[in-house]
Amino acid sequence: MIRHSEYTSESWSKLPWKKFRRDLFRLQTRLFKAVKAGDMRKARSLQKLILKSKSARLLAIRQVTQLNAGKKTAGIDGKASLNLEERFELEENLKNKYSNWHHSKLREIPIPKKDGKTRILKVPTIADRAWQCLAKYALEPAHEATFHANSYGFRAGRSAHDAQKILFLNLRSYCDGIKKRVIELDIEKCFDRINHATIMKKLIAPKGLKIGIFRCLKAGINPDFPEQGTPQGGVVSPLLANIALNGIEDIHPSVRYADDMVFFLKPKDNATKVLENINQFLADRGMNISEKKTKITASTEGFDFLGWRFKVQSNGKFRCIPSVDNFKSFRKKVKAIVNCSNYGSKEKAEKLAPLVRGWRVRFVHSKLVEILRDEWQGIKNRVIGKEP
Repeated sequence: MIRHSEYTSESWSKLPWKKFRRDLFRLQTRLFKAVKAGDMRKARSLQKLILKSKSARLLAIRQVTQLNAGKKTAGIDGKASLNLEERFELEENLKNKYSNWHHSKLREIPIPKKDGKTRILKVPTIADRAWQCLAKYALEPAHEATFHANSYGFRAGRSAHDAQKILFLNLRSYCDGIKKRVIELDIEKCFDRINHATIMKKLIAPKGLKIGIFRCLKAGINPDFPEQGTPQGGVVSPLLANIALNGIEDIHPSVRYADDMVFFLKPKDNATKVLENINQFLADRGMNISEKKTKITASTEGFDFLGWRFKVQSNGKFRCIPSVDNFKSFRKKVKAIVNCSNYGSKEKAEKLAPLVRGWRVRFVHSKLVEILRDEWQGIKNRVIGKEP
């Protein structure tokens, strides 16, 4: 046991992190196999082992305090970071209270949306985020064994590019994509309307963990909808949303990325019946289809999904390019850096490099020739216009 006088950056950095990851992964693999085999008693025992594991506790603390993108976001207690001593104290706290964790209230941060409205990001404290991360380590492998193959959002080892591939496989010329239609499904306030009873009913977890998740849900409730909603901003919230929505893919051939979905309709498919089945599925979970944003579109007209613009051309070939909104957002970020007078050319290049590289990796399987040609022509015209 490390004494308080020995809390140093070296004592933290020299912890055997690779060994911790191996130990946790081994338990998670056993848990995944137990659920696949239908042995729920063994699965819950393994989940308890993960919650008791020192490796899992330290990895959870490291994840929320050092690795996550929002690691510096403070909760309602105002703490934006933990020093070395506080990290080890939190590990001891998780060890003693993991099965009877009480959540603090959430800090609410308004986030503007594209349509001018705002959504509320509810941020837990660092301690609560660490507990949620530990809970996620125990819940995720169990539910990964039950999740549908065509679900890709917020899942380990899966990405938006996998969803892009499913769209290609369903709309390419070999599958007569030119004759198909798609339902662009939008769920109205998905995270705010998920029924708590649905989540708790579907949750594969021992009693102590279930109680902790229930308290987590109740910490971020909307007074107008006390039995609904999972707080956006929590580590475990995307997993809970996936648990609630799992099974919607069985209604009709589709691809799902979190709460964004596209259903594929062949010429003889009844779109009205498919939408009725979707509505019933969502109603059972306290959610509704957004009538304004849900559309039935011919594949030849094109549609936006996950920042791409997908379309089947008149010759039957599948085409994918960055969406207009995505490209505008990218250009805006580039302009902000290029036009900033506080940066020299070297600083601008250093800041642009990861931005451009990331955007290019995102659209590596897209047809960028026309977009970049139009952009280059616009730059050329502006330059010529400025010439004396």
